Order: sequence, then structure tokens, then C-alpha cells
Amino acid sequence: MTQLLRVQNFCVSSDGIAAGEDQSLEHPFGRAVDPGKLFAWAGATASWPNRTDPGGSRGLDDYFTRDFSCNIGAEIMGRNKFGPQRGPWRDHEWRGWWGDEPPFHTPVFVMTHHERPSFTLSDTTFHFVGGDPAEVLARAREAAGGKDVRLGGGVTTIRRFLEAGLVDTMHVAVAPVKLGSGLRLWGSPEELLDRYHLDVVPSSSGVIHHLFWRK
Repeated sequence: MTQLLRVQNFCVSSDGIAAGEDQSLEHPFGRAVDPGKLFAWAGATASWPNRTDPGGSRGLDDYFTRDFSCNIGAEIMGRNKFGPQRGPWRDHEWRGWWGDEPPFHTPVFVMTHHERPSFTLSDTTFHFVGGDPAEVLARAREAAGGKDVRLGGGVTTIRRFLEAGLVDTMHVAVAPVKLGSGLRLWGSPEELLDRYHLDVVPSSSGVIHHLFWRK
């Protein structure tokens, strides 16, 4: 059975920016980026996992929100998605942005030049691993138990795996907001058309879903 490496529900602005610069504890997405503007489409759906009130939208956006964890057995993320610290770990008490109940429910492989011991929160175990993208993917696939692996980001990590030719499918939600500066996934999605097929599907929310699959 083929195990895919999938990018799921990755959100960028209309000019391809997913995060700002100067990430900090107070600004997880950098100073220039309001994550609410990028993720509003998912937060409005009936399947948004943090929803505390009944209701929410159905339809295309809800389908993608609901599909986020379908057949995922492990996640890979970059260190900057895990937290704001740089260089050697100064604080092992930091255990991610997500509190005691992380939303992953699988093993998570955090790519870093500064490894630290693994730890478990609820049903999620975080492993801090070095190595190139192919090596990390091999470890994640082994841990995934035959299911697919999700590549969670951020921008730098996704670009590394794209450059290594390892991403099988990718869903990018382009929000109707322009940010101007920050960490850019692409100048234009057409940059990937030498390697991927692309379907572009607009939603009534104003988000445009870009679906890539390997040629």
C-alpha cells in the first residue's frame, strides 16, 4: 500500500504568504500576520474542532476541514511550527502551542538541528529529529503504521520537501487577503506545474482551494 506525503489545509494569503517575520511567543505567526484572516474559512465550518457553539457552515470548506485527519498516521513539522525558540533548547518546559491536548493524535516529528528527548501529551508523542527530508520521512512512515504522513509546515519545511521531490499531494487554501511581506510559499502556484497537476476550486467563503497532485 502506498503511503502518501500530504500537505493538508495549508493557508496562505493571495500573495502566497503563510507567516510573518519576527515570530515570538506573543506572535506565533510573526508580527505582520493575523492568523484569523488566513484561517477564518476553516473556523467558520461545522467541523472546526475548536467550535464551542452549534452550527457552522457546510459544503466545500467543511469537507476540507473534516478531511484534515483522514488516514493520517504521523505528522512532520519544522521547529518554528513547534515553538518560537531558536538555537540550543534553553527551556525544555516548552511543549508546543497546543496545551495538554495537541490536535495531532499521532506521532509528530519535529525537524531541528538541536535534538531533545521525546515526550508525550495525551495521544501525541513529539520526536525531535535531525537529518534531511528523506531521512525524516522514512522515520515518519515507519511510525505511521501504513497510513499517510501529513507535512504540517511551516513554509520553509514545505519548500524543502517540495525541492526534494517528496510531496505527493498538497492542498493550499488561498485566503482573500494580501499581506505584502513575510514567509512566502510561492510567487505564483504556476511555479509548481512542471511537477504537479493543479485544480483550482473557489469557495463561497472567498477562499480559493488549490489541489496539487504529482505528475
